[in-house]
Amino acid sequence: QVQLVESGGGLVQTGGFLRLSCAASERTFSSIMSWFRQAPGKEREFVAGISWSGGRTYVADSVKGRFTISRDVAKNTMYLQMNSLKPEDTAVYYCARRGGSSIASGMADYAYWGQGTQVTVSS
Repeated sequence: QVQLVESGGGLVQTGGFLRLSCAASERTFSSIMSWFRQAPGKEREFVAGISWSGGRTYVADSVKGRFTISRDVAKNTMYLQMNSLKPEDTAVYYCARRGGSSIASGMADYAYWGQGTQVTVSS
């Protein structure tokens, strides 16, 4: 059973930055790792994904140009660098993993999830 552990959330002011980390309990060859977020009263939404073997990325339009996804293969860790944060970025951020080579954006496509980390952006 793969375990995913997020860290790095917190409280930040508008315009600030945070870097989230997601550590996997085992090597993630031939898989896709992604970030989702869920704001209060809203559905969970896709933020960004990365192919573990080739580093191909896909970022949602809502955060494109502000958020960057990356990974450290040696550390089995994925990152989400979040810059120019806005109050609407406030949410619980989850990392997720799926097999295969397609960066899917639907929750049902992912078999493994972390417990989430809270990001709060104050205005």
